Amino acid sequence: MTERGSVPWPPAPIATGRLVLRGAEARDRAVFVELFASPEVGTYVGGARPRDELERAMPEVPGRRFGLFVVEADGAMIGMVTFDRRDAERPGRVRAEGGEAELGYMFLPQAWGRGYGAEACAAALGWFAGTHPGEPVVLGTQTANQRAMRLAAKLGFREVERFEEYGAEQWFGVWSSVTSAPSA
Repeated sequence: MTERGSVPWPPAPIATGRLVLRGAEARDRAVFVELFASPEVGTYVGGARPRDELERAMPEVPGRRFGLFVVEADGAMIGMVTFDRRDAERPGRVRAEGGEAELGYMFLPQAWGRGYGAEACAAALGWFAGTHPGEPVVLGTQTANQRAMRLAAKLGFREVERFEEYGAEQWFGVWSSVTSAPSA
């Protein structure tokens, strides 16, 4: 699988000091269900989904698509980092035509507060900068999500604008390998 025929997917696993970022596998299915069913994880991303619905609808190998990294610690999935193309019709863009790569992430609550998000996102941004030189990455989050706001700053995202979307104030920022250097 490739994006626009140029970047092979999945890439070779990316190892950091404590984590491995890799493509999705069948053994990750239960954690994908847990992520999407978790009320804590769903707080700022539209809420939790019913577990029974997820169990029925989740494919055997969920998340097998370009731009989705499974994040594992000690051999077990603890979350994911994604790059998706931002819909040009949504508010927030840094290019007139939109379609920028948008960084997203979700981690199990038991992995929170340990720096895994910063470590995994910094590694994913490093991969992105190497495969898409000079291309900006955007990130949007509710301003009420203080953890996400701190992580965006730590990764080197700079605020572009704020706007109302999904019934809440959103923070929208941009990162570029030319102007930002994420720190783990």
